[in-house]
Amino acid sequence: MIFNSPFPPITIPEMPLTQFVFEHAANYPARAALIDGPSGRTLTYGQLTDGIRRAAAGLAQRGFKSGDTLAIFSPNLPEYAIAFHAVASLGGTNTTVNPLYTADELANQLTDSRATFLITVPPFLDRARAAAERTGIKEIFVFGEAEGATSFSTLLNSEAKIPAAQINARQTVVALPYSSGTTGLPKGVMLTHYNLVANVCQAGSVEQLSEKDTLIGVLPFYHIYGMMLIMNVSLRQGATVVTMPRFDPEQFLQIIQNHKVTRMHLVPPIVLFLAKHPLVDKYNLSSVKVIMSGAAPLSPELSSEAATRLKCVVKQAYGLTETSPATHITPDSLVKAGAVGPCLPNTECQIVDTETAQALGPGARGEVWLRGPQVMLGYLNNPPATKAMIDSNGWLHSGDIGFCDEAGYLSVVDRLKELIKYKGFQVAPAELEALLLTHADIADVAVIPKPDAEAGEIPKAYVVLKPGATISEAAIIDFVASHLSPQKRVREVEFIDTIPKSSAGKILRRILVEKERAKAS
Repeated sequence: MIFNSPFPPITIPEMPLTQFVFEHAANYPARAALIDGPSGRTLTYGQLTDGIRRAAAGLAQRGFKSGDTLAIFSPNLPEYAIAFHAVASLGGTNTTVNPLYTADELANQLTDSRATFLITVPPFLDRARAAAERTGIKEIFVFGEAEGATSFSTLLNSEAKIPAAQINARQTVVALPYSSGTTGLPKGVMLTHYNLVANVCQAGSVEQLSEKDTLIGVLPFYHIYGMMLIMNVSLRQGATVVTMPRFDPEQFLQIIQNHKVTRMHLVPPIVLFLAKHPLVDKYNLSSVKVIMSGAAPLSPELSSEAATRLKCVVKQAYGLTETSPATHITPDSLVKAGAVGPCLPNTECQIVDTETAQALGPGARGEVWLRGPQVMLGYLNNPPATKAMIDSNGWLHSGDIGFCDEAGYLSVVDRLKELIKYKGFQVAPAELEALLLTHADIADVAVIPKPDAEAGEIPKAYVVLKPGATISEAAIIDFVASHLSPQKRVREVEFIDTIPKSSAGKILRRILVEKERAKAS
């Protein structure tokens, strides 16, 4: 059975993303588009669109052209949107990078994406330089000033005309975030102008967002959730976004109070903070009308607790990096506990039996399959992974287990795929296992998700030591921490004699997951 959207189909224009997002911006040039939360520095819509034009011209003068890739390695700042849309205007590709990445992780993404320019901030410059030296980066820019890098502000001095961009909406890749998909190492997700315009249209048709709204940009713009649901959807609607470079509890609450934030896109750990932390009572959050939670499941109990405390709507949405991201959003007035909502317009969903591949009806649990105009073009340089993710009929196999009710509302209950969701971030067990196997004392290893009340899941490593090795749990945790960014760190280690594997040598993580669940019961 195919579950269709209850919303009427919409027309999706085949036009460049930046042109679409700022189609009406000339009507309100003095309105605040982006505000830097810590400093209060403001970019109006007029300043934003002028900055995009100037930055695009400046990049073009330095040789950046259609088809080239620029990496943005930065926390959330108003200038992030200028850089992103300057690249988009030229027909280039933005590969957005996790600000927590080590130099090694950054170098891997720069190499795979074939980035030629890199934008960062002064505190990240050491990592940026170390990665750039090993890759094809021609020039490093910084938001601000730093010795040995070109200030991004110099690009804004250009008075040149932007060269005509070669943009085919359905084929030109505008964003290249990295995702582990259903399994394995991070892969570049090729999202076209059409993909992102489609999702802006789809989300905008369901969300009751207007120019009167103020949003808080606390979720990182490098992540598809922040990039699209906060940055692009909001700017299309003429709303104001207050950015935060990182989550700081008091600053977060202060910004909501001072800027009278009306809508918030969050992840479960921040909803947990709002529901339970005593600090929340010290601030006036009465302006908040709606909280949308995504990136990981939110329990009905926590949703209800947050809604009661803040006297607002708390709802969920669902999607993947590979779907630009949203496929399901709960309407403000039709919240169902535990559900992520119905399909967005022009989107189809199936629940499929994982053994027989037969489509299932309402209430039955199976893998969530998705189809719509927001589904990615494919994985960069990886046709086999693309083929494994998207079948010949255009259905994307999400790797998530869920069910739909009679009204088509989806609830996600488990994962078929092996990814660990730590505070909404994807952590690939294979990446941690590959690193741990380089340690001289480790003979074999398997990494699984362990449920955690605050983080959702934490990476736990089951380790087999080599004969005579005496390394401690703390030393293994420190070893991983020295090589990978914080969200990927192993939080717990258990030593065992053998790792369960299939006859073909594949790690049977499900056995270890069930072992972990048995301990907790």
